[in-house]
Amino acid sequence: MPAFPDRPATDEISASLSSVASGTAVSAVAKRLLDLFMGGDIAPGTRLPPERQLATALGIGRSAVREALAALEILGIVDVRPGSGTYLRGSASELLPETLSWGLMLGEPRTRELIEVRGALEVFATELAAVRMPDEALKRLGQHLAAMKEAGDNHTRFIEADLKFHLEIARGVDNSVLVTLLQSIRSLLRIWVERGLHDSGDADQAYDEHAAVHDALLSRDPAAAAAAMRSHMVTATERLLRTLPAA
Repeated sequence: MPAFPDRPATDEISASLSSVASGTAVSAVAKRLLDLFMGGDIAPGTRLPPERQLATALGIGRSAVREALAALEILGIVDVRPGSGTYLRGSASELLPETLSWGLMLGEPRTRELIEVRGALEVFATELAAVRMPDEALKRLGQHLAAMKEAGDNHTRFIEADLKFHLEIARGVDNSVLVTLLQSIRSLLRIWVERGLHDSGDADQAYDEHAAVHDALLSRDPAAAAAAMRSHMVTATERLLRTLPAA
């Protein structure tokens, strides 16, 4: 793993940010950060200022910064490392245009195809993760599962924890191509995921399915892990497809 440079200094990054209006939507905060990150002045792999420093520079609360960084992590723009910090990913400038071009072309037929591909990749990743996933990553996976439980009726928090759960599995495989594919597909399907989670019943079912995947991974049983994820993908796909226009 390459060392991450700390240039430009975090205070210089913060100084280049201007404040945003109070009550600004998280999406607008993410765009402001994205404009900075994609400007070419920050070297790939640079450690970014901590949430508190970014929040102060933008004149907003830390929760908005945290949610914006979480969204950028899902897109593959930044890499959030617990206990270390947040880093600008080296592939950001290449991944973003490709993701945006897919998004512009993404109609209902392609969405259905993406959902199908996503399901197969998730099962494949989970089967590999049962053997390859480090114990530290399994511990974080349990924390994401707990966050889903604690989210209650807050569907936004539930979906964030859900996405991090799946991303943790992909990263645990130690295959950068697989991670990039799943990140790109998930970022494109996110709006449908949000529409597909209608009520607490959906959330409860999704939680139980994730718990089954977690238990199978803890047992280091590839067949059981793949079966649990496959079962989850069946119902997750049904939830996604019901949000699409009738074919």
